[in-house]
Amino acid sequence: MSDHPATPDPEESLVLAGGRLPGEALPVDVHVDGDVVRTVAPAGSVAPIPGARRLELAGRWIVPGLWDRHVHLSQWAMVSRRLDLGHVASAAESVTLVAASVTGGADEVVGFGYRDGLWPDAPTIDALDAVSGDVPVVLVAADLHSCWVNRAAARRHGLAEEAGESGVLREDDCFRLVRELDDLPDDVLDAWVDEASRAAAARGVVGVVDLEMRWNRDDWARRAANGADALRVRFGVYTQGLDRAEVEGLRTGDEVAGTAGLVRVGPYKVITDGSLNTRTAWCVDPYPGLGADEHPHGVVNVPYDELVPHLRHAERIGLAPAVHAIGDRANERALDALEAVRPVGWHGRASIEHAQLLRRDDLARFAALGIVASVQPEHAMDDRDVADVYWAGRTERAFMLCDLAAAGVELALGSDAPVAPLDPWIAIAAAVGRSRGGREPWHPEQALDARAALAASTDGAGAEVRAGMVADLAVVERDPLAASVDDLRRMPVALTLLGGRATHDAL
Repeated sequence: MSDHPATPDPEESLVLAGGRLPGEALPVDVHVDGDVVRTVAPAGSVAPIPGARRLELAGRWIVPGLWDRHVHLSQWAMVSRRLDLGHVASAAESVTLVAASVTGGADEVVGFGYRDGLWPDAPTIDALDAVSGDVPVVLVAADLHSCWVNRAAARRHGLAEEAGESGVLREDDCFRLVRELDDLPDDVLDAWVDEASRAAAARGVVGVVDLEMRWNRDDWARRAANGADALRVRFGVYTQGLDRAEVEGLRTGDEVAGTAGLVRVGPYKVITDGSLNTRTAWCVDPYPGLGADEHPHGVVNVPYDELVPHLRHAERIGLAPAVHAIGDRANERALDALEAVRPVGWHGRASIEHAQLLRRDDLARFAALGIVASVQPEHAMDDRDVADVYWAGRTERAFMLCDLAAAGVELALGSDAPVAPLDPWIAIAAAVGRSRGGREPWHPEQALDARAALAASTDGAGAEVRAGMVADLAVVERDPLAASVDDLRRMPVALTLLGGRATHDAL
């Protein structure tokens, strides 16, 4: 693992002197004793604390440490090692990049980040074969719900029949292939994850919910034992791991032994439908231009009569549910299933992950059932043009952050990294501004105010720094409640404390 920041020591007493709280003009001193915030008081009003080290903040702003409530950390750690397809505008352009990699001597090409929803041409397996020959090629879409392969890769992974003539694998076939791509030596992947974790800490992040589609418990126990300590982690369990979780007694919220409290069991994750860009999100209305044999309403990955037993199993063993639902029909049926299971009793807070397109009637159901809407605001910026085509006439019901909050629904912001960057300031900026790159805001009526967006980017701490809270804090160079949307997106972070220990220090 990489070298750890040397100061401050988690056992020492520390005074963050002359900082400011969001939205406040008067400076304050924040006394951190070990891993707890002891006092928050007007600057200079508290007598010197014997043995306490002072850090002069010179008017910088102190905020609660930030969480990303939905990441795939191994995938995010691997992105920089893969062929970047984030800006390709056609299948032909993608093929050109693959050809350059093969010509450059690559014995395998793995790319990531294409979005083909508005491409003028369609992916084909022949197009990849023409430039790659026997070199396996796997191109993973930005949403992780589809990938485009050549015949050599399809044969290697036993998916030749599924790849067909297009070479495009969707949903479960794609998930299976992506899991096989993750099969790296532990020390290699752990080093990459540690690097990504420390980069997140440099953005004020103190914790993540890691929903990587693998058996995460052993990965994180090993990483913690080897010194990984940049983040708090709650890891997800998928359906294929429920029996093992039951045998091992995993329950949401429990600490994993030997991790100093940094690693805890997270939710049970289940993916009920697809995604918008892949045109597999399960919707009430059909997608325009898709034939009856092309899943015109999207794809149901886990139908209701399977979902309810899975949720009951998870509930019985003590795992809180996190249900992936993007289309409006998928969200409706996810709420139906959660309502059916709820009388048995929850062992933790339930969430619906994404909640991108909703029926208006379901806003009140989220609130009545106490379901957290775990949303990714930057997806609205990535998907706005695709949504205008494939959800035409419905986009006023897409990414309804303001309406969900107004209905009393708890919001949890995240990135879904690598689908969007693991950087809560990007999510906050997208939630507040509904815009990126100078474009006009998209459905600005659904914007959140900055305080609500900041609060939804913590793990229940809200937007306030207060006495008695765990000393998970960040110090930033701009007032997040007064900063422009562009400044929020680029927010400079001077210091990150995790339980009073610096995981990033640029002061």
